[in-house]
Amino acid sequence: MNHSLSTIINARLQGREGLYRISIANGRFSDISAQTGFDKAGESDLDAAGNLVAPPFVEPHIHLDAAMTAGEPRWNKSGTLFEGIECWAERKAMLTREDVIERAERTLKLFAGQGIQYVRTHVDVTDPQLTALQAMLEVRERVASTIDLQIVAFPQEGIWSFRNGKELMEESVRMGADVVGGIPHFEFTRDYGVESVRWLMELAHKNDRLVDVHCDEIDDPESRFLEVLAAEALRLDYGSRVTASHTCAMGSYNDAYCSRLFRLLKKSGLRFLSMPTESLHLQGRFDGYPKRRGLTRVPELLDAGLKVAFGQDSIRDPWYPLGNGNMLRTLDVGLHGCHMLGMSWIERSLELVTDNGAAAMDLREYGIAEGMPARCMVLQGQNPYEVLLGQQPVLASVRDGRVLISRQG
Repeated sequence: MNHSLSTIINARLQGREGLYRISIANGRFSDISAQTGFDKAGESDLDAAGNLVAPPFVEPHIHLDAAMTAGEPRWNKSGTLFEGIECWAERKAMLTREDVIERAERTLKLFAGQGIQYVRTHVDVTDPQLTALQAMLEVRERVASTIDLQIVAFPQEGIWSFRNGKELMEESVRMGADVVGGIPHFEFTRDYGVESVRWLMELAHKNDRLVDVHCDEIDDPESRFLEVLAAEALRLDYGSRVTASHTCAMGSYNDAYCSRLFRLLKKSGLRFLSMPTESLHLQGRFDGYPKRRGLTRVPELLDAGLKVAFGQDSIRDPWYPLGNGNMLRTLDVGLHGCHMLGMSWIERSLELVTDNGAAAMDLREYGIAEGMPARCMVLQGQNPYEVLLGQQPVLASVRDGRVLISRQG
């Protein structure tokens, strides 16, 4: 596709009545004006045909180095997070640069076809050769014309609990990782977990990097590393640059503790990511009945004024055997799992896969407004309710005034 546009016509915009004409110049939105009725498309126009035009989808949490490896070298039979890590450790030993690049680019092509233009990928750096990281740094440059890719230095097997874990994290940052990660609940002891959070926060602060921590991805109500992360973010005045991913244990915390915790969370201003399809699949595996489902307190966090976004987490890997790149599927599952199918939630639901993900990725230029980069998508439906009902592929994806994809409704 990849042709240039001057105008998007007959567009609907969330929160506004009627139809709009969106003008583009030099790769940026130059004017947004109301139409009196449907206009006829010219040669360099994109006709939204009365459908909702929104900023591009954001995938804020994925593991591209593991994508498309489900069943290699074996399947995760228990369906637990921990067996998934064991399976991945076996597959990780087989990684090559070419292997990682091929699977990552195949996945990103799938994402681009679904209207995703921003992706944050966690890359396992508990590998003395840093094979996946070197490959993903190359992929970041190769896909730059279609997707903005952020790379997290992710210590899958721990920082304190993996030999030379701290040195590998430091080397990953030197090599060009955008974000510092962590996994405190998987460290050998609670003390190790606390020390790892404090250390990774200092590493990020010293190197002016973002932070995204796999935090309390477990049903254990005693797993409380979120309070450590939030306290460190507050101490360093770094909260808007820090993301807590998963926080599954929050679904098991008692309300009295959460009351105190939320005071800290609001002060710190952390961003939150929930991966509903993955958490529903992996969590609750050690329960009888009733079974917990491992989702964090999404509506409560939103009501507290905190930014929460949904991510896919996995695409056909040792932790999750499915996935098709459709963020509307993820959104649908998340709204169901979090009891958020009231119309007031549905009307604002797209922010969970657009604006809030952009906030987690600390994107400074994002959204449909004059002067912003001309990046958007045409969805199938006039409003979020219709879009969710159909969950159809995007009709068009526009990047810097170029049409990346276009399909008939």
